[in-house]
Amino acid sequence: MATEGGGKEMNEIKTQFTTREGLYKLLPHSEYSRPNRVPFNSQGSNPVRVSFVNLNDQSGNGDRLCFNVGRELYFYIYKGVRKAADLSKPIDKRIYKGTQPTCHDFSHLTATAESVSLLVGFSAGQVQLIDPIKKETSKLFNEERLIDKSRVTCVKWVPGSESLFLVAHSSGNMYLYNVEHACGTTAPHYQLLKQGESFAVHTCKSKSTRNPLLKWTVGEGALNEFAFSPDGKFLACVSQDGFLRVFNFDSVELHGTMKSYFGGLLCVCWSPDGKYIVTGGEDDLVTVWSFGDCRVIARGHGHKSWVSVVAFDPYTTSVEESDPMEFSGSDEDFQDLLHFGRDRANSTQSRLSKRNSTESRPVSVTYRFGSVGQDTQLCLWDLTEDILFPHQPLSRARTHTNVMNATSPPAGSTGNSITTPGNSAPPPLPRSNSLPHSAVSSTGSKGSIADGAIASGVSKFATLSLHDRKDRHHEKDHKRNHSMGHISSKSSDKLNLVTKTKTDPAKTLGTPLCPRMEDVPLLEPLICKKIAHERLTVLIFLEDCIVTACQEGFICTWGRPGKVVSFNP
Repeated sequence: MATEGGGKEMNEIKTQFTTREGLYKLLPHSEYSRPNRVPFNSQGSNPVRVSFVNLNDQSGNGDRLCFNVGRELYFYIYKGVRKAADLSKPIDKRIYKGTQPTCHDFSHLTATAESVSLLVGFSAGQVQLIDPIKKETSKLFNEERLIDKSRVTCVKWVPGSESLFLVAHSSGNMYLYNVEHACGTTAPHYQLLKQGESFAVHTCKSKSTRNPLLKWTVGEGALNEFAFSPDGKFLACVSQDGFLRVFNFDSVELHGTMKSYFGGLLCVCWSPDGKYIVTGGEDDLVTVWSFGDCRVIARGHGHKSWVSVVAFDPYTTSVEESDPMEFSGSDEDFQDLLHFGRDRANSTQSRLSKRNSTESRPVSVTYRFGSVGQDTQLCLWDLTEDILFPHQPLSRARTHTNVMNATSPPAGSTGNSITTPGNSAPPPLPRSNSLPHSAVSSTGSKGSIADGAIASGVSKFATLSLHDRKDRHHEKDHKRNHSMGHISSKSSDKLNLVTKTKTDPAKTLGTPLCPRMEDVPLLEPLICKKIAHERLTVLIFLEDCIVTACQEGFICTWGRPGKVVSFNP
């Protein structure tokens, strides 16, 4: 724990903090942990993670909480700001031998009061599908570790699908599974489906359909986290090689990349409208990347050690129309922007789109996001007008920014370009005068490579609608009926351009991949507070509270301003 400047005050743990919205307060009675409340000795163990699901039951108390601590996995009713936590009655508790749970994800599509599907990844590489309400273990994937022997770093259900899920490993590989299919008794054989700069995708060669459906190899070193865009169409991955890579998930096309200032990238998240991506990592920075422009638009410096989690707060992200109308975090529109919601066709979304597409200034937007780190600190950040729209007249800034350098993209970069699969192929190795867009996705085809190849499982997600992309793709709606052979043969023509090469960090610094510190605005946090004794591993924004967790196994609830009700423990 860093206590720069020494002194007792620097090392004091905060139990409340104030922002422009008001006072956020730690609720001691709403703390979740192991039943004995004893701090967990976390040396050598995997990070504590937390997953939420709402069962939509009639009682109004449908929130459920899952967290892992060491070898243990707990499943509780989450009472939030309303009632005290009862740790004596976990709905389900599991203790594992020989392996530790590392990450987990609920299926929000299938959750009911009687049944819920929870995926759990493990340190030895397996993935388990369990129902903590029925207390059943339905399936174990990669049981014999024939697919991948390395630690599972991230597991998530594919948005819009009840059966498909994606698993990332510290080997740098990702695998697409279908819960309905078996894994096979021998190591899988693969066939190259698509290859690009620093990534390759293979299908599983077998007579009958089996898992994994696809194998992705991305970058160098561990793939630390991935996140689906709010519309489920794009996939952002961060790796130990320091790169953010953003893919079109169905067509497996590289949309854009970014490089950390130094070290690995550890975490990634999308803004509620899908226009911005924030990453954090071993450079102690948070970095804001524009999805549309494929470039870094700001960095934030407040942490004194590695940043472990970044997350947007959809309830405090504000859209203000011309007076007297004002929309803030309490607006009902933002309820649909919760991180597990998929419906973005609401008036908030249309206002965000309107602000980004008009030359006039009828709408102003402020995005709120947060970060937690190994320095035990929570930081909150505001992404404001002067950063988002530097060519417009400046509004009242709530952030410390280098406005001179914010007014134009780095020299030589194609700041306003939008990468579409129909663009001409860029040079094989990106230089400072070009943005490293997709190196092979230049066939003009946007078909899902999954159709035909693994149609039995993937056709469900290959037809998901792509919302509000009309402003970027001035062409007819694309059809996803291309065969795997068509896509493969087209992309193979370019394989000679995309041989996998290690990127020299010294060559990326000062390019659009990784601008110099003085070339992009530098954000300062709204608040930066030490809130735990051990490194922080969880940050989740809910409607009436913020949830954090540290490596000692304590899950804390911070009541939002005006949302705290007094209750008897």
